[in-house]
Amino acid sequence: MPTDVRRERADLYRAGPGWDEVVVPPAEYLAVDGHGDPDSAAYADAVAALYTAAYAVRAAVKRRTGEAFVVGPLEGLWSSADPSAFTEGRRGDWDWTMLIPLPAAVTGEDVADGRAAAAARGTGLPVDRVVPLTLDEGRSLQALHVGPYDDEGPALARLHREVMPARGLTWNGRHHEIYLGDPRRVAPGRLRTVLRQPVRPAG
Repeated sequence: MPTDVRRERADLYRAGPGWDEVVVPPAEYLAVDGHGDPDSAAYADAVAALYTAAYAVRAAVKRRTGEAFVVGPLEGLWSSADPSAFTEGRRGDWDWTMLIPLPAAVTGEDVADGRAAAAARGTGLPVDRVVPLTLDEGRSLQALHVGPYDDEGPALARLHREVMPARGLTWNGRHHEIYLGDPRRVAPGRLRTVLRQPVRPAG
């Protein structure tokens, strides 16, 4: 059975409606940075470049080992100079890093070979902006949001204003989202997104 990060670390890719605590170990990703509205053409091109590189890395691994892996779900790190930009939906103020997780079997050489192969296709996508990233989030709170992305605001406001202060916690990294549904195929009301916030003791 092909390696699948969602199956191997099911505790990190499943969540309930409440804010539960998890410990997230260091993990490897392909990543691409950007700024502004995720409904923009620039965002769409960046995500397309990310997937192009991910499938090229998958092909490199298969050439080397004879076995492929399941390309993981799209994930995103989100931040802004003003955190209220998220609870108030000011999309133009958002900074983002879109991610695709990589299995442990993927080597640095696989990533380099895959990125080179993706760039050689001449798609016009910004594949050169796709880079490897190690993310070490550690102690985190996460919850499952069901519904449109634009409806996440109340859950995040509760996390920031109630849950974290009540537990004596503060931010320790960027807001992280894991997209378990494809918005091109799933109705907005049925989209499932894991919301994650790395935390540390306040004070």
